[in-house]
Amino acid sequence: MTTIHREFSRYRSGFGLACLALIAGCASAPDGVAPKSNGWMKDEVADSYVFGYPLVLMDVSREAATGSGPGQAAPNTLRHAQSLPPVGASSPPEPNLDTLASSGWLDLSREPVLVTLPDTHGRYMDARALDMWTNVVWSTGAAQAGDHVSGPKAQTIAFVPVGWKGTLPARVKRVEVTTRYVWFLARIQTHGGGDLAAVRRLQRGLQVTPLSAWDDRGAHGKGSAHGGEPAGATQSGDPVAPGTPSAQVAALDANGFFNRLALALEDNPPVPDDAHALKILGDIGVHPGDPAQLPSGAKDAAVVKAGLADGRARAAAPPSNLLAGNGWLWVGDDAGNYGPDYTLRAYAAYTSPGLATSRDEVRARVSKDSDGHALNGANRYTIHFTAKQLPPVRGFWSITAYTADGALDADAPVRVAFGDRSGARRNRDGSLDVHVSAERPRGGANWVPAPHGDFRLVMRLYAPKPQATDGSWQPPAIERQ
Repeated sequence: MTTIHREFSRYRSGFGLACLALIAGCASAPDGVAPKSNGWMKDEVADSYVFGYPLVLMDVSREAATGSGPGQAAPNTLRHAQSLPPVGASSPPEPNLDTLASSGWLDLSREPVLVTLPDTHGRYMDARALDMWTNVVWSTGAAQAGDHVSGPKAQTIAFVPVGWKGTLPARVKRVEVTTRYVWFLARIQTHGGGDLAAVRRLQRGLQVTPLSAWDDRGAHGKGSAHGGEPAGATQSGDPVAPGTPSAQVAALDANGFFNRLALALEDNPPVPDDAHALKILGDIGVHPGDPAQLPSGAKDAAVVKAGLADGRARAAAPPSNLLAGNGWLWVGDDAGNYGPDYTLRAYAAYTSPGLATSRDEVRARVSKDSDGHALNGANRYTIHFTAKQLPPVRGFWSITAYTADGALDADAPVRVAFGDRSGARRNRDGSLDVHVSAERPRGGANWVPAPHGDFRLVMRLYAPKPQATDGSWQPPAIERQ
């Protein structure tokens, strides 16, 4: 795992060299005036961008999703997707065709907020809660074990501000959170079509209730502590796309980004182990709760701008500790619990907003075939799983094709996520051949419909087994036919 020391090793080295240069300058400069160097600044800005990117992205996402406008919902209110995304959908990036999502932002500033999950009666559902640094503070996967996972039983979880001393209702699980806001996300497996009605019934059983609206019998009270809406209120319609805020963050200049970071830090402090990262932010004029005071001289401003560009590039670049096999890339055991690995945390936020822990989901991507060429719908491909290479899951798995920018193909005749729950036909030896092409193959079995242009594949493993995240299993290569 990358550590905080590795994260900032470059800036430290640069700073040390800058100090040596400064000392040398003092000895040789006329009248004792030493030329100043700002070479350290670019690395500090880049490092600080990588450190703060997840918080800024989450804060922008929260602001976009909460309110009374179209596609928004009040804090402590869930919004439910009612149907699978249509052909051509691009928001959020890589739309999920396996599940319907319910999403909401919890505000813990006044009191604990309770979330109730229904008994799914065997239907697969995973739910998770992320703090504002994209760490998963609770999930259904953490409580599930064994070789097979179906769905959780009825339960209530109380998300509590750290240090809160009050009393919770009986049989409620307490989860302390250090940030003011929490992003709650639940996904219920569906086959589409007539099956959607059953999922919607389960969605109605998902409830969010501030503690003050919870009565003595464990039922929901008459009013919410926020805005006068009914406790546990829900709204229909797709949640605001988490991909949209990423474009807003990318458009921020240095002042816009670091101002946003400074304000968000006030309500959502990092953990004590991040003290060194806060010191670096202070070096460039960023302090929690105060407007950023970045170096503003002409030369310094150019260095800050270069550092920002470097930080953006680093957040988007696959880090060296991703798991990799046959062109596929995915986050391993550190998913959802990043510690001081700021580079991995930023990359996960950039590519997979709301990424679950390794016990909940693996999301592997590939965009090139076994020869290193870009996947393109003009070709036909085969993915050959041996009998011992099938995706190791306790839940289920699927493969979906997207355009190069993460959209469902607008020209596709169908929208299909192929997997073990969609009639996969194995060979006599137990192996499995998956066909990827723009046109339906002869027989039409085991087919992943692909866009006609360049595309990428995403393999989702729901409730993966340990070998999917410890590096002992690898997906097969994509072979061009």
